[in-house]
Amino acid sequence: MRRRRFRSPSWTASLTWKSAVFLTAMCCTLAALLGFLVHTAVTRQVVEQAREKTLSKLEVVTDAYEAGEPLPPGSGVDPPGLPGSLGALAASGERGTLVADAPHPRHGRPGPAMWAAGPADGRALAAWTDYGHSARTIAGLDRAIIGSSLLAIAATLLAGLFAVGRVTRRLHQSARVARRISAGDLDARVVDPRTARPVRAQDEVAIVAGALDTMASTLQRKLQTEQRFTADVAHELRTPLTGLTAATELLPPGRPTELVRDRVRAMRALTEDLLEISRLDARTEQVDLAVHGLGPVAERVVRASGAPTEVRVGRAAQVETDRRRLERVIGNLVANAHRHGAPPVVLEVDGPVVSVRDHGPGFPAYLLEGGPQRFRTEGAGKGHGLGLTIALGQAEVIGARLEFAEAPGGGALARLTLPEYVRLDDGDGDGNPGGGGGPGGGDDPDGATRGNPHGL
Repeated sequence: MRRRRFRSPSWTASLTWKSAVFLTAMCCTLAALLGFLVHTAVTRQVVEQAREKTLSKLEVVTDAYEAGEPLPPGSGVDPPGLPGSLGALAASGERGTLVADAPHPRHGRPGPAMWAAGPADGRALAAWTDYGHSARTIAGLDRAIIGSSLLAIAATLLAGLFAVGRVTRRLHQSARVARRISAGDLDARVVDPRTARPVRAQDEVAIVAGALDTMASTLQRKLQTEQRFTADVAHELRTPLTGLTAATELLPPGRPTELVRDRVRAMRALTEDLLEISRLDARTEQVDLAVHGLGPVAERVVRASGAPTEVRVGRAAQVETDRRRLERVIGNLVANAHRHGAPPVVLEVDGPVVSVRDHGPGFPAYLLEGGPQRFRTEGAGKGHGLGLTIALGQAEVIGARLEFAEAPGGGALARLTLPEYVRLDDGDGDGNPGGGGGPGGGDDPDGATRGNPHGL
């Protein structure tokens, strides 16, 4: 059985989390190093002071022992409690000191003491002083080091997170603007405050934000230039095409005349498609909203197309949308299925969802990955790749979602999902003017509308 690899939570990949871990580790390391150095230095100083004090006392005890005088409290020859290693050192003729427990000179209770011992007629003459105060001083110092280290770590961590948080917020702002630009909002800008004044020093985030704003402005200018060029060309072609259409009516009947008229109609359709795409790119389209039954609209589109298309209407649903734009989307999907797919072509309505399926080779890989592209088609089918582009643009205008996928069992599947209209009954029996069969009802193509009218 294959073992599952452990995956850390996604939030651990954030810059804030990594910065917090790094700051905490560095603060702990620095605090431990400084605490060790301070502890070592102070302990050495305290021990040295206690050792000098005890050795001075040992000198006094030695003088008293040599003079045959009574030994002062806290001293003795081979006294009880003398550490064995220190006694052996003194018996061998050396002097030394050691910290160990010893009875207190006053109350007799054992406690930490500094021992000092030296030779005395083959035995150990020892003296000891209270080391409790020194031990408490060192313990208090250790507690102060730990407390101050924790406080310093917390303060440094908070200050570091605040500084890193400011940087990450600016990075997130740049990322949000980049996503808005990729979604088509070319007016989005970061406008980092550090880029407002060129003389002000800029950090790396400000440099990235400024580069992103510059890129967006350049991209916007280029796209606007292309859009104006497309619109201008389409408008300029309209006039000669109108004259050419009128001229074809004067040609004598025959096969050449039909070929010319067919090419003129194709050029006029292409010109109208280019004009429509230019309006969609400019994002100046305004919707003409009304409540319609989705099933009747889909059936009307199929009848108008004249192509053999099977219509299946399941659950009835009403949608508040722009009927003409919705018909444009469904009509383009049906036309694309007949042009590039294979029969049977099935249009299915299930609630607020319209699905168009054919049984051909399916959508090309580039379309499934990145959506339709203008003037790009696969195979030997006719077309300019504008039908699905217009359908996708019009779907965005009416607030619908258009998805392309491979149908189960083969073929292409286009699914259009619209926001379903929910009728709110106010209880007075008058009904909603957009619902039912009254004015503006689902089956009324000229029902009451909202918004600014705008034709296709």
